[in-house]
Amino acid sequence: MECTDRIGTQAVQYATKDPYTVLGVDKSASPSDIKKAYYSLAKKYHPDTNKSLTAKDRFSDAQSAYEVLSDPKKKEAWDQHGAAAFDQGAGFDPSGSGGPGAGGPFGSGQGGFGGFGGSGGAGGFGADINFEDLFGAFTGGGRRGRGSRQSPFQQEEVLIGQNIEVQTNISFMDAAKGMNKDIYTTPLSSCRSCKGNGLKKGQKRSECKKCNGTGTRVHFMQAGFQMASTCDTCSGSGVVVPRGGECSSCSGQGVMRERKTVNIDIPGGVEDGMRLRVSGEGDAPATGMASNPNAQTTKGDLYVFIRVSADSKFSRSGADVLYTASISLTTATLGGEIRVPTLDGEIKLKIATGTATGDRITLSGMGMPKIGGRRNALGDLRVELKVAMPKYLSANQRTILEMLADELGDKNATRIMTKGNSSVSTNGDPASSRSPAASHKNEGFLKSAWHKLTHQHDDLTPDEPGEQPKTEERSQEEEPKRATGSG
Repeated sequence: MECTDRIGTQAVQYATKDPYTVLGVDKSASPSDIKKAYYSLAKKYHPDTNKSLTAKDRFSDAQSAYEVLSDPKKKEAWDQHGAAAFDQGAGFDPSGSGGPGAGGPFGSGQGGFGGFGGSGGAGGFGADINFEDLFGAFTGGGRRGRGSRQSPFQQEEVLIGQNIEVQTNISFMDAAKGMNKDIYTTPLSSCRSCKGNGLKKGQKRSECKKCNGTGTRVHFMQAGFQMASTCDTCSGSGVVVPRGGECSSCSGQGVMRERKTVNIDIPGGVEDGMRLRVSGEGDAPATGMASNPNAQTTKGDLYVFIRVSADSKFSRSGADVLYTASISLTTATLGGEIRVPTLDGEIKLKIATGTATGDRITLSGMGMPKIGGRRNALGDLRVELKVAMPKYLSANQRTILEMLADELGDKNATRIMTKGNSSVSTNGDPASSRSPAASHKNEGFLKSAWHKLTHQHDDLTPDEPGEQPKTEERSQEEEPKRATGSG
C-alpha cells in the first residue's frame, strides 16, 4: 500500500498536461498561431508582472506546452502517443536518449527545471527561447538575438539615433504673428568615407570568439540555474572589428558631426518655454558599432525650446494680451476718447464718464492665436485703465478744484486759494452777510467767471451811484502826481 501511494504520487507529480489545451490551440494550428498563443500566456502569467498564486504554475505550463509544440519531433510524438511519450518512467523518450527517467518534463538527462536555455546536460526548458527577447517584447524592445533559431518574440532590428535639443529667442510680436526661422545644429550624420559601416575599404567584421557571436555569455550557477550577461569583448554585438580596420574618418563609429541649417515654422501664439519637435532632424545612429551595419536606421528628432522676450507695452495671460492705459483726471471724470496700441496698430477707445483706476475694457478677438484650439481662434485684448493724478497744481488749477469741491459739497478737501471767502457771517445774520459788490472786483478772472456761472453774488448790494465818481476823481488826481514824480 505504501508503495502504491508512492507510485501514484510520482505519476501525478510528473503527469504531462495536454499542450494544446494549455495554449488553447487546435491540433491544426500553424506554428505562428502557436507562437502567438504562447506569447500571450507568457506575458499574462509572467511572475514579474502577475503576482497571483497560480501565475507561476500557469507560466511554467505554457513554457512546457510550447516546447512540445514548437519542436516537430516532440509534437509528432505527442500526436502519436500522447502524455505517455513524456511522462517520467513511461519508458519512452522522444529525444532518443532512452531509458527510464531520461525524459524529465521536456528535459534530457537528469530531469527537473535545470535552467532557461538548456536543451541537454542539465535539462530544463529545452525550447530555444531567448529570455532577453521575451523581456524585450514586454518593454517594446526591438533588438534581435543571434541564437541558432529565431525566438517568437524577436522583431526586426531598427537603429534609432539620439534627439537634439536647441534653444532660440524670439520677440513678443514674433510670438504673436508667427515666423520662419533658421536653426543651426551639428547633428551626427552618416560617414561619407565608409558609408556608415565604420570599416576601412576591404575590411570585414568577424564573429566574436568569446561569445561565439551570441553577444551574451552564459554563467552556470548552483542548482542548475544559468545567468546570461552581455559580452564585454563585443559589447553585445556578437562581432568584432579587426585591429586597425576602423575607418580613420569616423574612428569606426560610422557617423560624423556636420553643421546643418534647419528652417522651422514657429506658429503664432507660442508661449515662453514651449518646445517644438522637428522629426528626423536629430542624430543618425552609430551604425559602425552595431552588429548589423546594414540594419534599418531612423534619425532622432530635433527639439527647439522657444524663449519669448518681454515687451515694453504688452504682457499676456495665455492667449489674452494685457495693456495698461493711463488717462488724465479730466478724461476719467468727463469721459472722452484715447488711442491705445494693439498687435495690429493703434485704435481709438472710448472712455466712459466717471472711469476709475482698475476699470477694464475687453476687446474680443484682438489677442494671441490659440494653439490647439479651433482654427483662427484668437484671445482678447484686455485694457486696464489707470487714472493719472497730478502731483503739482498751478494756482488756477487749484482754485478750480477748490471751487469744484465747494460745488460738490466736499468738506474734507483742503482749501488754500478760497480759504476765508465764506458767504456766511460769524454772527449768523443773513442781512449782514451781504457785502458790497466792489469788494469782489479784484478777485480774478476765474473766480469772477465761476461766480457768474453759479450766480453766487447775485444778491450782493450794488455800489452806490456817488461812490463811482469819487473813485474816478481820485484816480485822476493821482495820475498827475505819478507823472510829476516820474519827471
